[in-house]
Amino acid sequence: MSTPPVDPTFEAIAALVAEAIQERASVYGGSTYQPLWKRPRKPKTTKEKNKELREQRKRVKAAGIRRHTAGQSRRPRARQNRIGSAAARRDARALSRLRYSAVWLD
Repeated sequence: MSTPPVDPTFEAIAALVAEAIQERASVYGGSTYQPLWKRPRKPKTTKEKNKELREQRKRVKAAGIRRHTAGQSRRPRARQNRIGSAAARRDARALSRLRYSAVWLD
């Protein structure tokens, strides 16, 4: 497997950038540039940590409430309500049968 050819202009630009970074570090007295993901983490204070945990608890609780509500909406209605609607359906069915029969003509 061969390596891809290196573009000389790209190499020159990268060298210029590296040189500029070193120069800036020497002028401003800071360390050389480090990418964000390589920088050492600044430890959080107890107050920041507690605030973050409080917000997380709030988020998790809200999600739990949403899930509970969603589960409730799919459950069958109260038994009393179902009995009432079943009776109404029976009455409607009986009336419908009467309407299409000749019984009431007598």
